[in-house]
Amino acid sequence: MARKITAALDAAGMAGVGSGAGAGPDRPELRKAIQEIVDSGFVGVSLRVNDERGEWVGSAGVAKLGGTAKPPVNGYVRIGSSSKTFIATLVLQLVAEGKIGLDTPVAGYLPEFGLDERITVRMLLQHTSGVFNFSGEVYDDGTVVLGIPIPYGSTGKEWVDNRFRTYRPEELVRLALSKPARFEPGAGWSYSNTNYLLARLLIEKVTGRSFAEELQRLILGPLGMSGTVAPGTSTEIPEPHAHAYYRYEDAGQDKTVDVTRQNPSWSAAGGDMISTTQDLHTFFSALNAGKVLRAGLLTEMRTPHPTGIPNMAYGLGVFVQDTDHGTVIAHNGGTVGSAALMCSTPDGSTTLTAGLTCVDDADMSIAAAFQNAQQRLVNEVFCGGPSDPVQPTD
Repeated sequence: MARKITAALDAAGMAGVGSGAGAGPDRPELRKAIQEIVDSGFVGVSLRVNDERGEWVGSAGVAKLGGTAKPPVNGYVRIGSSSKTFIATLVLQLVAEGKIGLDTPVAGYLPEFGLDERITVRMLLQHTSGVFNFSGEVYDDGTVVLGIPIPYGSTGKEWVDNRFRTYRPEELVRLALSKPARFEPGAGWSYSNTNYLLARLLIEKVTGRSFAEELQRLILGPLGMSGTVAPGTSTEIPEPHAHAYYRYEDAGQDKTVDVTRQNPSWSAAGGDMISTTQDLHTFFSALNAGKVLRAGLLTEMRTPHPTGIPNMAYGLGVFVQDTDHGTVIAHNGGTVGSAALMCSTPDGSTTLTAGLTCVDDADMSIAAAFQNAQQRLVNEVFCGGPSDPVQPTD
């Protein structure tokens, strides 16, 4: 972790680890794990684990730089790409209703974009369409092709200056389609936010209702989830919540700004939702237990497709991770200064959900620590303990 992030955390003064009211049996190994994650460079961590020992919730670090209060154990957090699992679930529910064909060309539903006729709905959900990512692409040879200004790489300050701007979904799709495809449809795998923006537009097209309305009808209402929000272009996040930060260079000086409030339309359907660890647990445990999708479609969702990432395949809106102790179904997500973890056993009986906040930056200095944090918690909850301690990186 970059020393500048560590310095900012030291200046804030780290609070201790606490568990929430009504938490289950004490889990010192989980308290230790989240403190190690804070020590590796995060501002705050809130964790919820549900397993055969009951439910445990706790938090470590601080809710706000300069403060001493710990992050709320069930606060609201921007969940980034964990949003994709909700979108994929809605599409599959509409497949069950006969409104969408999983292997039907998307162009037939959204003719206004002139999509390649070979791209199917399945390819969108699986990231095998080859469509350019509107937030930019990094190719195997290191070539970078920019999309919209994002908070990483050379456009960090531009993103800060325009973080309240509204992007229209059609604008982002047309930008992506103006760029060369990464590969022929079905010929490879590449993570692209454009796929899920098209999937969201598909939901709205075939139902005649907004994504938020369909989310409420098919997922939030039936599961009794009251802490999940599809914010659209709203810059607000409900209370309580921990704060997210971004550090950038301006006129040769480092500046750190609170980016808790931002217009999430820049990440569109790829990662704009807000939720809580409780709601993420409710959703993901029910999904994997077969209470949301019929068996055949849940199997389709979790059928692994190779990604090139070791021991990590992708289904339809979920990662399928192989561990020494079995399969873990997951979808993490990150947006500027905040992130979410959402993991489960295939039967939904054990889940791990978490919200994390940090000081983000254009160099993605937090990236290695985030990967370590995710693996640290997966090892602790699903594999019987850590394989390697989390170590700060420079």
